[in-house]
Amino acid sequence: MFRIDNDVLIATLPERLDTNNAPATESAAVSEIDKGFTRVVIDCSNTTFISSAGLRVILKVAKLLHKENGALALCGLNEEISEVFEISGFLTLVNVFPSLTEAMDAVRA
Repeated sequence: MFRIDNDVLIATLPERLDTNNAPATESAAVSEIDKGFTRVVIDCSNTTFISSAGLRVILKVAKLLHKENGALALCGLNEEISEVFEISGFLTLVNVFPSLTEAMDAVRA
């Protein structure tokens, strides 16, 4: 779920991010950020469903990183996930990129 590429924490979301796994995902993400990672990319390329509980995880990560003067980018959103982000207004809160490389470049800039 998490891997490090130099100074960037890459979090690969599961196929479904919902009430069943959102609490564990949030806890793991917060734990990694507490270790000092302030540049985070969330890779959604495997994700086919995200519920409001999943959106809450991303919001929590975004708030923590903002507080730490960090950077967050998302990548790999399919059409359905992109629509969820658009409808919920999350596209105004987080930067979304088509590829992992572009997202990593953005959080390093």
